Amino acid sequence: MNLRNSLPDEISSRRRVLLALDHEPTDRVPMTFAYAGIERPVQEALARDLGLASSDDVYAHFDCYEDIALVGPSFRGIDPDYRGPTVWRSDAGYDDIWGCRWEPIDAGRPPYDISRQPLSEIGDAADLDRHPWPQLDWWDWDAIAERIAHARDGKDYALCMHSGNLWERAWWMRGFERSLYDMIDNPDLHHALMERITTVYLDVTKRILEIADGAIGLAFTADDIAGQDGLLLSLPMWEQNIKPYHVRLMDLIHDFGVKVVYHSDGNIMPAVAGLIDMGVDVLQALQFSARGMDPVALKDTYGDRLCFQGGISVQTTLPFGTVEDVRREVRDRIQVLGRGGGYILSPSHTIMPGTPPENVIAMLETAASTPVPAG
Repeated sequence: MNLRNSLPDEISSRRRVLLALDHEPTDRVPMTFAYAGIERPVQEALARDLGLASSDDVYAHFDCYEDIALVGPSFRGIDPDYRGPTVWRSDAGYDDIWGCRWEPIDAGRPPYDISRQPLSEIGDAADLDRHPWPQLDWWDWDAIAERIAHARDGKDYALCMHSGNLWERAWWMRGFERSLYDMIDNPDLHHALMERITTVYLDVTKRILEIADGAIGLAFTADDIAGQDGLLLSLPMWEQNIKPYHVRLMDLIHDFGVKVVYHSDGNIMPAVAGLIDMGVDVLQALQFSARGMDPVALKDTYGDRLCFQGGISVQTTLPFGTVEDVRREVRDRIQVLGRGGGYILSPSHTIMPGTPPENVIAMLETAASTPVPAG
């Protein structure tokens, strides 16, 4: 099967993304696996169905649909080479540069879960001084410009860098419940920790965007602040304890003329107005299987101020639906969220083991052939 035969004549990927984000007409909706991806067992099934030599060839085969090249380790990575302190890594897991240990949930393969949180036992803000915080000289920045050119690999992709997930990083280091308690009974520690993390991300983001010199158009930021049934904390708590740090990061990104993509799973609807105020340009994930998430209300209420990425369910439709269910959901998402532009189609998260390969193919084929409705 050659999926490329289903594609119409195309404009460049970068222009398609920029037009969509400016709510302008495009030949088709932009598509991406960036910050979603396909787990290895599904890649292996796709390789068999598509007659590919290896599961490593799947992303290359789908390249005709991909419009965004990710500045990160999972796709066309252009992260700087790490040359900081040695971190532990083996088949049993790995340590990240922040001191968290991650171990596989299932026998040596992703996904991973945290098994060690380096700040779980500290008592006050002064204890943060003893932690080894990442420094700019932990990376070799010289090759970034060359890697940006290589990332496009002969295609004019829109480039997206990873910037920061601020509160998630805090609770990965501190513990989820401890982090929530800190906001109430140890606010000095909470804010000192958020300040340390934000400073690292500000420094790294600024360095990458300076070197990129306009080549990067999108910056991915994240914090899961919602779950299946609603927000994980109250809006006032979010406004006081998390939002101000993202405002600083997003202001820096916007200073370089770059659009901000923000990820959160769950029912994020109560916070959308605040996210727009915070500086979000593109809301990513769109977990419409979460209670209260409504694509029509999202587009009608915020579509003139906000763009969207995601929306094809990895909880329900892709793993458990029929091919026709997938086609119907893709067409519905384009009809609603793509109306007048402002939509990048992708899975709502990572495509997990057990997902039928024909459903992944149906998602791409249908998105490529469905017209973008006028505004």
